[in-house]
Amino acid sequence: MKKYLVICSIFTSFLLLFSCKDDKLVEVVEVPLPTKEEKIIIGAPTDVKADPGSFEMTKLPFAYDALAPAIRTLTLETHYSKHYLSYTNNFNKEIVSTEFENMPIEDILKKMDLNNVKLRQNAGGYYNHTLYFNVLTPKEQTPKDTLAGSISKEFGSFNNLTNQFKGQAEKQFGSGWVWLVVDRYGKLQITTTENQDNPLMRNALIPGTPILGIDLWEHAYYLDYQNRKGSYIDAFYEHINWEKVNEYYIEALKKVKKV
Repeated sequence: MKKYLVICSIFTSFLLLFSCKDDKLVEVVEVPLPTKEEKIIIGAPTDVKADPGSFEMTKLPFAYDALAPAIRTLTLETHYSKHYLSYTNNFNKEIVSTEFENMPIEDILKKMDLNNVKLRQNAGGYYNHTLYFNVLTPKEQTPKDTLAGSISKEFGSFNNLTNQFKGQAEKQFGSGWVWLVVDRYGKLQITTTENQDNPLMRNALIPGTPILGIDLWEHAYYLDYQNRKGSYIDAFYEHINWEKVNEYYIEALKKVKKV
């Protein structure tokens, strides 16, 4: 028995000595498994309320999942209830007790000092997102009535308008917007702006009244499409509310006294 213990001790000592000469050490880390499943709770557009102020958010007339899979539930919910809400609240705060507090948003955008960065970003963000959510619909549509005739006259066809609009959106570098506007002569034009600027502002390359706009900030599409911006542009185009765009078109023509 003693002989057996001696042999075991020698063998153990040999193993310890051998392992100490090994410079490579392996650390074993035990990672605990999650104790419960984490779930993202998606509410309803009617749950979203801006803080009291001069301007309110436009009501989204459909559920967050109504545009899926083109624009999925989480993307639309985040865009509407986080980004749009923030722009609305921040914009209202910026104009409290100023000359702009009771002024129409279009007049604010035309008159404000573009060096006022906070007002510029939030007024633009509010107006741009209001238009964006107003021109979305679950049902696929094509232009009709007055707008359809003007598109054919000024672009040659709806297909030409589509190709030009999508082409500008593809080429837009960084965060910004692509717009279909009615210019001062009552003509339809496609133009772009950076960040949260829009064609109503003094710095517009093509001044005009927007009747359609696509948000090209990554928050509008990255959860769904990552770097595949073109797929988002196609998806957006499938859900344009052309009836609403036509309404905006008629209103814009009245402003330039073309109807």
